[in-house]
Amino acid sequence: MGFTKNKKEINKKVDSMKEYSLQDAVKMVKDLKFVKFDESIDLAINLGVDPRHADQNIRLTTSLPHGTGKEVKVLVVTQGPKEKEAKEAGADYVGKEFLEKLKSGWDDVDKVIATPDMMSELGKLGKVLGPKGLMPNPKSGTVTIDIAAAVKDIKAGKIEIRVEKTGIVHLQCGKSSFDESALVENIRTIYETIMKAKPASLKGTYIKKISVSSTMGPGIKVDEGTIR
Repeated sequence: MGFTKNKKEINKKVDSMKEYSLQDAVKMVKDLKFVKFDESIDLAINLGVDPRHADQNIRLTTSLPHGTGKEVKVLVVTQGPKEKEAKEAGADYVGKEFLEKLKSGWDDVDKVIATPDMMSELGKLGKVLGPKGLMPNPKSGTVTIDIAAAVKDIKAGKIEIRVEKTGIVHLQCGKSSFDESALVENIRTIYETIMKAKPASLKGTYIKKISVSSTMGPGIKVDEGTIR
């Protein structure tokens, strides 16, 4: 009942119809915290794209200046000398033997990186890995020969920006323990990256709505003009 009571009180302080400045929205998300754990701060951007069209199926990566605050578990599917390279770079799991574990439903990882020679085997697991967002892809830098760089980038805060079928981009942009300035910088980096990927064929509004929220808190609408 405590959570329900707190949420009701918080909802009274947030005008669901109002768009707040980025700085005010971030401050509110932090100030309205009522749980003891370090919540994730999430960003949701509703795009006016149709992901069914290849050129509007936004999928790219960017490195957040302050990272996400999340410890990312990385699996590298490779063989031979690349296994040593992956381990030295900080990968949590390494080896082609993990293919069987993945096939059986094991998913105690956040990212899967693979060398090109492994993709024929991983391709068979598309129905298992795809829905979980774990299938390696060249566009996201997770299919590569440069394993060390890929592992280090992801561990350092490189994220994948991917539009969902509904046209929404939803991703973590930090933690409630982050300074307001760090969250603002991370959000601006994500916004700028998405703006650069605006499809030339798109007609109409590209950015429809932006909101920021914590794990347990309400979504707070952000005025796009204050992000630029």
